[in-house]
Amino acid sequence: MNQPKPSNTPKMLTSVVVIAIFAATIFTAATPVSFLTGNFTNILAEAIDYEQATPTPEWPTPTPRPKPRIGIVVGHWGDNNDPGAVCPDGLTELQVNQNVATRVQQNLAGEGFDVDLLKEFDPNLKGYRALALVSIHADSCQYVNDEASGYKVAPSMENRRPERTNRLTSCLKLRYEEATGLLPHNSITIDMSSYHAFDEIDVDTPAAIIETGFLNLDRQLLTQEPGKVAEGISKGILCYIYNESIP
Repeated sequence: MNQPKPSNTPKMLTSVVVIAIFAATIFTAATPVSFLTGNFTNILAEAIDYEQATPTPEWPTPTPRPKPRIGIVVGHWGDNNDPGAVCPDGLTELQVNQNVATRVQQNLAGEGFDVDLLKEFDPNLKGYRALALVSIHADSCQYVNDEASGYKVAPSMENRRPERTNRLTSCLKLRYEEATGLLPHNSITIDMSSYHAFDEIDVDTPAAIIETGFLNLDRQLLTQEPGKVAEGISKGILCYIYNESIP
C-alpha cells in the first residue's frame, strides 16, 4: 500500500522566509530606516517561530491485529453443584486448579497470547473460538492404592478436525511428562471423555481436559511445585500451536 507523502508546508515556509529576508535586505538598502514599520519585523519573526514550533506530522499507524486467543478452564471454579475434591486437611482441588491455571495464563501471555481463564460453566464457553482450550483438574484426595499416581489427558471428540485435537492431546502428554516426571494413569473416566465443555465450544476449537495428578500420592508436586505443573501444560499447548515435532 502506498504511504501518504509528507507535507511540503515546512519547506515552502522556509522558502518564503528566505525570499522575504532577501527582499527585506534589498528594500532596506534602498529605503530609509525611518520608513520601515515594526509590522514587517513582527511578521518575519512569527514566521520563523511557526516553522520551529510546528512538529513533523505523525501519520496514523496501522491498527494492531488482535492477539491469538487460548482458553483455560479452571476446573470446578464457580461450580456450586460440584466443588471438586476436598482433602481431610482442607486442601481443595479448586485451590490447586486455580494456582496452576493462573501460572499457565502468565506463561502463555509471556509468549504473546491472550489467555482467558474460564469458570467451569462459564457462559463464554458457548461457541467459544480459540487456538486451543484446555480444562485443568486434579484427581482424588482419597488413597486408592499405590498405583493411584500420574496424570490423565482426554481429547474432545466433538471437534470437526479430530487430527488437531489428537495432536493437542499428544503434545500435552509429552510435554507434561517431560516437565513433571509423572507417568500417565490409564483410567480415563466418563466425566473426562464426555466433558460438558466439549459440547459447548465451537467445533473448530481443539480441546482437551487434563487431570494433573492425584491429590494424595502426587500432592507434593501439585502443591509444592506448581510451576512444573504449569510449565508442562503451557509447553504442551505451545507444542501444538507451534507445530513442534513429537514422536
